[in-house]
Amino acid sequence: MSTDQDLLADGRLTDGLLAHPYAVYDRLRDTAPVHRVTGPDGSPAWLVTRYDDVREALANPLLSLDKRHALPGGYKGFALPPALDANLLNMDPPDHTRIRRLVGRAFTTRRVEQLRAPIRRTADHLLDALGTSGGPHGSTDLIAAYAAPLPITVICDLLGVPDGHRRDFRAWTDVLVAPDPARPQAAKEAVVAMLGFFTQLLADKRKEPADDLLSDLIAVRDEGGREGSDRLSEDELMSLAFLILFAGYENTVQLIGTAVLALLQHPDQLAALRADPSRLPAAAEEFVRYDGPALLAIRRFPREDVTISDVTVPAGETVLLSLAAANRDPRRFPDADRFDLGRDATGHLALGHGIHYCLGAPLARLETEIALAALLERLPDLKLDGDPGDLRWRPSLRARGLLALPVTY
Repeated sequence: MSTDQDLLADGRLTDGLLAHPYAVYDRLRDTAPVHRVTGPDGSPAWLVTRYDDVREALANPLLSLDKRHALPGGYKGFALPPALDANLLNMDPPDHTRIRRLVGRAFTTRRVEQLRAPIRRTADHLLDALGTSGGPHGSTDLIAAYAAPLPITVICDLLGVPDGHRRDFRAWTDVLVAPDPARPQAAKEAVVAMLGFFTQLLADKRKEPADDLLSDLIAVRDEGGREGSDRLSEDELMSLAFLILFAGYENTVQLIGTAVLALLQHPDQLAALRADPSRLPAAAEEFVRYDGPALLAIRRFPREDVTISDVTVPAGETVLLSLAAANRDPRRFPDADRFDLGRDATGHLALGHGIHYCLGAPLARLETEIALAALLERLPDLKLDGDPGDLRWRPSLRARGLLALPVTY
């Protein structure tokens, strides 16, 4: 049996945690719930793993997202230019409150529900393509053929991104989420390409506004705010477009992929869902609790010394809150490592908690529900193609997801 240090590679958040995340978290919750680790870039951080500690920390105003509160040399996450970095993942109130209010109207449950029919049409179109390419029976990589193109289509339609640029954005995102050590320049090149892409996209939208979210946000920026104090700087506008497109695509791809995998590995749960598809909305909560798209929340920096589970974390040091560990904490969810669509999974932290709760949560839930409903209806004999042990996961702490999901149907 490997030790915690084996799995964490001497405290470093690297391959051990990526290969066996829940085994690592199970041990840390019992032995070191606030654990000193080395971040992905070699800098020090504190890893928090118990549900109650993570939930409290997510809502603690002393734990800032603003990098200005970080000590020099600490882990800060993405290194982006100012035009992409002025986003909600790096902000505290009042700027966070102002910008979230501006964009929040587009992601209310009522507004998102209006997307149900377009999302289902997209899902059916993608499944139609499987039918025409493979005949009545076939095999495919469900990530590449379905789980990835569905959310990128939905979020690009919402923002008003032209079709021709969608594949490029997906490639740039993949490079940023899971950088290739053999290509150290690839991430920088992706950032430069995205900056150019968004600069041109905003210019095009200003010339020819359309009925889309990005045109609405540009109007808010250029007209000086529709509600008096609501204003966006140019960097905030571009950063917001980047975040919506990036997060709206990336997290949902991983969630659909891991949800399908969980069902295929638990035939009894799959059969129960096929027998009663009306359980899908509730099932989505168990999907995201059991194996959600993020191992860790966005890093935080204490404004002053804070105490978490009897451990004092000095001001400015990096705090990493493990959403995945919290969601498998048996103190909160009995038999937490069991995938059970009948459990009450409400209260999970996969989508955050407090003022930084995921803005796109209603959209992610709806897309996952529709994606799975379409699969259940149209591919009744869906099965894994090959040994589950051969499945490969993305080498990233930023987004937990499969590189590929080979299936037969």
